Amino acid sequence: MPARQVSVQLHPELFGESEKLIARSGSLTATAFRYGSGVAGLRVDNGVGTVTLLPFQGQQVWDAAFLGRSLAMRSMFDEPQPTRDYLSTYGALFLHCGGTAMGNPGPADTHPLHGELPNIPYTSAQLVLGEDDAGGYADLTGIARDTLAFDHDFVSRPRVRLREGSTVLDIAINVENRASKPLAFFYLAHINFRPADGGLLIDTVRSDDSSIVMRQPASAEASEWDAASFRSLKAGVAIEPEAVLMLKPETGEDGCAHALHRRPDGTGDFVSYRPSELPYAVRWITRSGDQDALGLLLPATAAPNGRAAAIKENQIVWIEPGASYDASLRFGAADAEAASRLEAEILTIRDS
Repeated sequence: MPARQVSVQLHPELFGESEKLIARSGSLTATAFRYGSGVAGLRVDNGVGTVTLLPFQGQQVWDAAFLGRSLAMRSMFDEPQPTRDYLSTYGALFLHCGGTAMGNPGPADTHPLHGELPNIPYTSAQLVLGEDDAGGYADLTGIARDTLAFDHDFVSRPRVRLREGSTVLDIAINVENRASKPLAFFYLAHINFRPADGGLLIDTVRSDDSSIVMRQPASAEASEWDAASFRSLKAGVAIEPEAVLMLKPETGEDGCAHALHRRPDGTGDFVSYRPSELPYAVRWITRSGDQDALGLLLPATAAPNGRAAAIKENQIVWIEPGASYDASLRFGAADAEAASRLEAEILTIRDS
């Protein structure tokens, strides 16, 4: 069928203390509300779960609830805070990271942690309800611009799509360079699942030194960790502040790489993306009394070592004046049957 869609312009005035229905299509409903912190929230229900989005603050996916559980990391934040500082409001399931820099600033860097994108303010936001051959969907999209005189001028246009009856989120981002000189651009898709004790991490990464590199070792409490230990989550083992690994996944015939967090109950969380768009992959894990998060597979344009290190290693996406950069990925929850199918596909790719 021809694609049909209706766009609803989102204005800050729509978001009040009481949750308000603003759109409905089939089993999709969207409600607007405002957290006690003042941050605007958009909740989309698709008949099998809900996704909570921040339309004006980074267009983050703050949380998603499917299969009777929250997918998002456990953090110190009960709700998002109105700030651009990365660590002052860190609890989202998904954040766009990057811009003119990405990752932890090194000794030669002055950029903020993970760049401009995570909490960038969106001056324009739209909810799009549509239908195509795959069924009904709801999109959140918008426009944010970051400009610094004598340095850079870029526009971010992300999109998160949730389909009726689906436990999967489709993410896309388009970044346009509006400056008159090339833009050195960096991007990382930061997906923060909540890990399960006894969970297994199954992916299209082969177990060899060229495919798995421990970038930052875990804490003394997890001193037994090495690069080969990243495939399981042991109960009672603290990983504080974090463990960071660089991974090199294999791809299937469709060009996609996959990773699955297989939970003890047989269900799972997963990430799928194209390394041709995002050539670097990071695994990030932190487990402590304050945070519990699994960055199962974080696709990126560079290693998360800061701008200076990325430039030195030539890990840069150059966007010419007037040109754009595009990337996409999928992540979400899988029931036991879907998780088994994905596991079989992953093992076929990895062992071929």
